[in-house]
Amino acid sequence: MTASTVTPEHRGTTSIPSSAVARIAAQAASEVPHVGSDAGGVLGMGARRDFDSRPGASCELYGRSAVLHLDVGAEFPAPLAPILRALREHVQQRVEQLTGLEVGRLDVKISWLHPATNGRRAVR
Repeated sequence: MTASTVTPEHRGTTSIPSSAVARIAAQAASEVPHVGSDAGGVLGMGARRDFDSRPGASCELYGRSAVLHLDVGAEFPAPLAPILRALREHVQQRVEQLTGLEVGRLDVKISWLHPATNGRRAVR
């Protein structure tokens, strides 16, 4: 029997390491506007902000279900609810599309905020 005559049910299984799923989730998160990596400065404001690298991500696999944890930075002031909604939807869609796994849970931690303006307001 050659490889081309074996039916899909008899070809075996493909497994994806949780670290690969985490990298896929991190890349997907970096594609969402107003979301950056998890590097932050003092008290989560300013200094080491980085919107050019991927956020932190981890994954736990339970059969065909993935539990994802993201650690991100976000622009501020910005409406966080729509940003987080877009983040969750995009990451879930991309992970499910690329891995075939179901995202059972997606936790997001915002570890720092990026001020939208660099200037200071005058105090009166």
